[in-house]
Amino acid sequence: MLAIINGKIYSPAFTEGVVLVQDGKIEAVGQVEVPAGAEIIDARGGWVLPGFIDAHTHLGVCEETYRIEGDDTNEMTDPVTPHVRALDAVNPEDEGLRDAAAGGITAVFTTPGSGNVIGGTGLVIKTTGKVVDKMVLRDPAGLKAAFGENPKRVYGEEKKMPMTRMGTAALMRESFVKAQNYMEGLAKGKEDPEEMPERDLKLEVLGQVLRKEIPLRAHAHRADDIMTAVRIAREFDLDLVIEHCTEGHKVAEELAEAGIPAVVGPSLSNRAKVELKDISFKTPGVLAEAGVKVALMTDHPVTPVQYLPICAGLAVREGMSQEDALKALTVNAAEILGVENRVGSLAPGKDADVVIWSGNPIEVMSRPLWVMIDGKVVFQAEE
Repeated sequence: MLAIINGKIYSPAFTEGVVLVQDGKIEAVGQVEVPAGAEIIDARGGWVLPGFIDAHTHLGVCEETYRIEGDDTNEMTDPVTPHVRALDAVNPEDEGLRDAAAGGITAVFTTPGSGNVIGGTGLVIKTTGKVVDKMVLRDPAGLKAAFGENPKRVYGEEKKMPMTRMGTAALMRESFVKAQNYMEGLAKGKEDPEEMPERDLKLEVLGQVLRKEIPLRAHAHRADDIMTAVRIAREFDLDLVIEHCTEGHKVAEELAEAGIPAVVGPSLSNRAKVELKDISFKTPGVLAEAGVKVALMTDHPVTPVQYLPICAGLAVREGMSQEDALKALTVNAAEILGVENRVGSLAPGKDADVVIWSGNPIEVMSRPLWVMIDGKVVFQAEE
């Protein structure tokens, strides 16, 4: 038994007392007695929070040190590649994963990139481990799709579809119609084995989206691209998450009305392309105020993953409430990723992913003092 005492506990509401950890899980939180013989960690007035979650990265898939050798972000040989899996590219020895753990980020969504119209499946992993299969919280956790500049730039240069936003949307629709037909064929094949279609890995994954087993995670910066993603999701009755959502402040009411969550960022970057001309740390606050469920991202390595709390602090500076900012790094991120039963809050039965901060974690001078993943201390600051 491990007991964390003398801390300001955020669980995700502020409370006082003790956090008890047993066998890698949260045993109890709040005004509880410390069992005799328990190992004690004294938080010394620090903030005790669930480990933060970065809801969109390329950790392990796009390695920091190795540019070509370790960059497995985009399979840009075909605009529609739903069957490729980030799981098969994650290198647990990526330096960025160590930075994440030391920075208090204990879980991340890592995904293929946005070069293709449909780019493949992403997964949620813990940020420590030797074998990726043992780090997995959820796989697959979403199917990456992309609207806007990236797919048309990649394939337009090759004079092949999509050269336009129209082409991107058409390929998306075409792919889901093929998957619908495939699912109908499978149903017929159960009744008559001779009607069973040949196995198709691409269509199997698209079928998971159609059955709402995983969401479509749509890369969309511009407001019109966001609404194209919403339009297609409505046509096919899909669960949708808007990724980046740079101009989401322009369509906040529409997203709130549709009940579509947003993973916002990376806002700590420059205007690297036209789609980013209206980038602002005001966006997550505007979305949250409108009623959109918001998480934040670094898009690591675009912004280094350990600066996720700084992004939250800058969002608060630009109008987001501290409560919404902390939720964006914890419970909201967990719910959007479909792992809220394991992480995102300090509650009995959940994984003991706990971080003790020297102060308010979204203030730039605060730093992690202890980081625990599954009840094991993976980082301890030097005295």
